[in-house]
Amino acid sequence: MIITKQQVLEIVEDLPEEVDIDEVIYRLYLRQKLEVAEKDIREGRTVPHEEVVKETSKWFKK
Repeated sequence: MIITKQQVLEIVEDLPEEVDIDEVIYRLYLRQKLEVAEKDIREGRTVPHEEVVKETSKWFKK
């Protein structure tokens, strides 16, 4: 995934004056993951909540 320089600047502008490099990397990583998730939603690659509950409830049955 590619993000624009403007998007990077927006992320950086939201940071405090002094910031750990790990925080910068984390926020860029988070942005990328959110973009991918939003694309999946737009393209219908999701699982309905009810189906997730149904499938995971099997994990807890004895």
